[in-house]
Amino acid sequence: MYDMKNLSRISDLEANSPKGMDAFWQFDRAAFEEGAVSALTKQLAAVAVALTTQCPYCIELHVKAAREAGATDAQLSEIALVAAAIRAGGAITHATHMFDAK
Repeated sequence: MYDMKNLSRISDLEANSPKGMDAFWQFDRAAFEEGAVSALTKQLAAVAVALTTQCPYCIELHVKAAREAGATDAQLSEIALVAAAIRAGGAITHATHMFDAK
């Protein structure tokens, strides 16, 4: 199911919903612009979210963008561990629902 070639079909979305897709692309560009948070930090955050949501397209695209923004192997490794900690923390905190209130 996962194949980067599928992303070429985004043009089908653009053709069938041009206003919505234009709004999406404007939003996407604005979200990743350099601002109070650096473009590198935004891409590292995107990598963490992509790893957490386990979207292979997002992982590939945002790792590439993070590297283009200057991300190192060490930074990407640390951000992967942050994503893993958040996923693990969610399992631990939700495990508290297994026990009856005392």
